[in-house]
Amino acid sequence: MNEITIRLPGADRAELGDLADATGRTPEDVVQEAVRAHLRAEREKIAEAAGRLAEQHAPLLRRLGR
Repeated sequence: MNEITIRLPGADRAELGDLADATGRTPEDVVQEAVRAHLRAEREKIAEAAGRLAEQHAPLLRRLGR
């Protein structure tokens, strides 16, 4: 597994620790879950935008044979 280091202000780190404790997870697990959720949401937004663009430019794409 690759590692990444992030710096969090003390209040954020404390809140992360509290959330991890309250949910029975490690802070690392909470962060991994948050990153995955963010990536999934961004991927969905990009797919929706690509779909809109493809629909808007469908005639041009057909002319180009794509």
